[in-house]
Amino acid sequence: MTTLERQLLAAPRNFQYVSTVLIILCILFAWSLTTISIQTMDENSLKVASNIIYGLTHPDLNLLLNVSKQSVLYLLVETLCIAFLGTIVGSILAVPLAFLAASNIVPKPVAWTIRLLLIFIRTIPALVYGLMFIRVTGPGPFAGVLTIGLTSIGMLSKLYVDAIEELDVKVLESMTSIGCSTFDKIRYGIIPQLLSIFMSVMIYRFDMNMRDASVLGLVGAGGIGAPLIFAMRGYKWDQVGSILIGLVILILIIELFSTKLRSKLVKG
Repeated sequence: MTTLERQLLAAPRNFQYVSTVLIILCILFAWSLTTISIQTMDENSLKVASNIIYGLTHPDLNLLLNVSKQSVLYLLVETLCIAFLGTIVGSILAVPLAFLAASNIVPKPVAWTIRLLLIFIRTIPALVYGLMFIRVTGPGPFAGVLTIGLTSIGMLSKLYVDAIEELDVKVLESMTSIGCSTFDKIRYGIIPQLLSIFMSVMIYRFDMNMRDASVLGLVGAGGIGAPLIFAMRGYKWDQVGSILIGLVILILIIELFSTKLRSKLVKG
């Protein structure tokens, strides 16, 4: 008998706890099944389902491969630009808010006030912000950029605050003892500790913003979401398939590059 097997056999058996959890899960599963109704399904439902599957597996290649303003490629580039610009705007605005929300930088009442503001910003969904900005700027990519920028501030500021509060203050104390100015402490003591973390968080948020930007088009904030919802409403499932293929490929590419960049930043 191996050491691992002996450890497993020696581990305490909490059958009562496991049994209770399983019973609760079974009850919740059975309760969830009561909300499912298949009585509304008929022959038309099966026909619609088969048309959806056929359209998704036979995408409109002309829409996917051409380079006009109505093509998937152009709309994906527009969506990418919305996500990128929105991430840059949110990242820049999040930095001063993060410093104001860090309890080791400013007095605690100020820090908690700013944190409440950031919680409020994070609470409101991106689609609500999109509808608000569309009323102000009109439909289009600019409303999408503003929406992505504002929604990014809440998350980025929270993660920035965590990094700021974990600063090595001994470095700053030693710089103060040798007579360094505030600018020198920021330039040589704070920025080197935070830059790689901030960049890693920003890249991660850009990855999330790419998905949000593809949805914002549903409310008219630019990008590929609007053509997607129009194709679905018009039952043009071959166009839906083309758009989804383009989105999947683009997000996979961004995921690959963002993962590599974040790993290099963390190792650096």
